[in-house]
Amino acid sequence: MSAGNGFNVDALVEPDRVHRNCYADNEIFEREIRQIFHKAWIYVGHESQVPNTGDYATTMIGRQPVIMVRHQDRSIHVLYNRCPHRGAKLCANRAGNTGGNFTCSYHAWQFKLDGKVRHIPIQSGYDNTRFDLNDPNFHMKPVARMEVYRGFVFASLSPTGSSLVDWLGTAIDGINDMCDRAPEGEVEVVPTCFRMIQKSNWKIFLENQLDAVHPSVTHGSTGLAAQQVAKEMEAETGKPAPLSYHYISAFSMEMEKWGDLDVVGHRNGHCVLQGYMGLRPTDPDTLEYDAIMEKHYGAERAKEILDVNIHHLLVYPCLSIQSPLQQLRAVRPISANETMTEIWHFRLKGAPEPIYRRALDYFYLVNSPSTMINADDLYNFRKIQEGLESEGGDWVSFHRNAGQDRVEGDITTSNIGFSEIPMRNQFEAWSDYMKAEDVV
Repeated sequence: MSAGNGFNVDALVEPDRVHRNCYADNEIFEREIRQIFHKAWIYVGHESQVPNTGDYATTMIGRQPVIMVRHQDRSIHVLYNRCPHRGAKLCANRAGNTGGNFTCSYHAWQFKLDGKVRHIPIQSGYDNTRFDLNDPNFHMKPVARMEVYRGFVFASLSPTGSSLVDWLGTAIDGINDMCDRAPEGEVEVVPTCFRMIQKSNWKIFLENQLDAVHPSVTHGSTGLAAQQVAKEMEAETGKPAPLSYHYISAFSMEMEKWGDLDVVGHRNGHCVLQGYMGLRPTDPDTLEYDAIMEKHYGAERAKEILDVNIHHLLVYPCLSIQSPLQQLRAVRPISANETMTEIWHFRLKGAPEPIYRRALDYFYLVNSPSTMINADDLYNFRKIQEGLESEGGDWVSFHRNAGQDRVEGDITTSNIGFSEIPMRNQFEAWSDYMKAEDVV
């Protein structure tokens, strides 16, 4: 089913089900790295992570270590994290400041912030050799393509392909929604990043993000506990419990209400779960924020921004975005059964401090590694992976509402939140990537 040139995607992916090997086969995983993560646009980071000249942040694009760095001219460069002399990684830390140049710790070769060689310590001995400082082979290699959209930095290791904006298509609304909610039209990263190693395939995480069935099942007990505490607090004080309790108690709502959300599939595997879940109260902090938004945008445009209905958006294959709460999770596959996710939070520039604190509460209470919500998910992810690696059955079912989706151009929609559109849509894109010719 997956051997070498005999790789047969159609034997693995059917319209309403996929073979378990898609999640559990090492050879398929290695092909995913080549065909998807080394070809698609992959999220590298946000430009506010590197505000000063020489600031850098390191990450992985598939198997490739890269550096995002701020140049003296304020531009952003994304370079392979490799010295062209003997191959040593130039930056071992996740982030820092390298000054005006990169220096290799092995032989002290130095490189400018755009990757061009600046100085080598021993310049003799190169006469009558093929060594030439002007040869790009002796410079740090830049990624094939890099683009920045509203501060979000993406890179592709493939020299060919569509532009970032074209590739995102209508899914770009998730990034726009996050930035537009800032009175100044920009967001900046909160330096703390939570990183988690999940003992499961990367696709399991992405599929779970827009699964509207599991919240009241997986997280129901956690939600009920928060709901009970909130009721006791209200009875004792005579005042509504803080909004932060609702972030967790919402998971206890009836399953039918989750079904009221809408799911939308976009081309290239991007997906949206629509429905804001009622997290816009009318307390004084919110009213102050609304007034500031009207001052910056005008009443009509401010209302239009705040009425955007996105709850959760996936930029396939690398991002999960909760734009109304300025949360972002980046997916970094490690192996067929191991994935790292980076959880980032952003501040709305120009918004009142209480609005930032409100979103920060959600970051800590729902999305951090220490929450019961994440613990619930991680437990299921591992059990799913272990089940898929067994011989208890060959297929994973995506039958719910199959054949009932509405297709209009590049958009597939359902007004049933329980529809498995997101899973089918992601695997349609997966099939296209995996059928393409191998990267040379």
